[in-house]
Amino acid sequence: MQPMLATPGSLPSGPGWVYEVKWDGMRVLADVADGRLRLHGRSGREVTDNFPELASLTWVAPDLLVDGEVVLLDGGVPSFAALAERIHRPVSAARARARLVTFMAFDVLRLYGVWLFDRPLDERRATLERLDLSLVPAVGLSPLYSDGAALLAATAARGMEGIVAKRRDSPYRPGWRSPSWVKVSHRYTQSLLVGGWRPERGGAARIGALLLGVPGPDGGLRYAGRVGSGLAGGAVQRVLGALLSQLVVADPPFAVRPPRTDAAGARWCEPLIVVEVAHLGWTDGDRLRQPVLRGVRDDVEPGEVRREP
Repeated sequence: MQPMLATPGSLPSGPGWVYEVKWDGMRVLADVADGRLRLHGRSGREVTDNFPELASLTWVAPDLLVDGEVVLLDGGVPSFAALAERIHRPVSAARARARLVTFMAFDVLRLYGVWLFDRPLDERRATLERLDLSLVPAVGLSPLYSDGAALLAATAARGMEGIVAKRRDSPYRPGWRSPSWVKVSHRYTQSLLVGGWRPERGGAARIGALLLGVPGPDGGLRYAGRVGSGLAGGAVQRVLGALLSQLVVADPPFAVRPPRTDAAGARWCEPLIVVEVAHLGWTDGDRLRQPVLRGVRDDVEPGEVRREP
């Protein structure tokens, strides 16, 4: 099952809305059944062994399905970069205890065998708040706020990603990008497909830049520019290096070959790796302005990628 998604937009207001922080982490559905916990990312990939500190969610209820975001705090603020290695591979319980993640729970979809999809958000939230989540030290309840403008200003001041506005009467629709949930971000982010890469100068073993694309309305892959910022870390080099080595092709996968200045020395790959970048908008030529790599998103399927406004 895929989680319900928010649509990007401007901040809605009124008594029919509540607001919460847009957590900068990995979306996870936590499913407890038959005394066993299974964690699944947004794409459906199982990630139970990536987050062993959440194993005691089985203590909360014998049958339970909770939606939330796994985050790792860096200086008191959620950091997607700090979470990067945990997203991509399992870790031992001892290593997890050295730096615990937090699962910020914000919705409950099933409890004691009863599905809650059609119940309004207010009712689902009341059910979630009655659960004793304190039984699991690595689980927190994502706070709700009534003043969206104040929360937006507070998250901006702390350098956080943004907020999500939710209609109090909204049902939960798995896999939908619902207008009843609106995400308001302080910076632009975009999921893109990797179509090629350029080795770092003087070090062919390291990746110096990624050549990125986004599917066009005709189905072809449109070139969106290259990104080099954000590639210095060892974790991202290891993850990307392992993935790219399996996807090498002879020709560029873009509908129109990238400009010579970007394509010089490039190596091409099947566009199956999804990455996320932060950027300052789009140029008139449909290129990203000052993109910075945030990480690989293997919790997002290639077919889900589309250009965001």
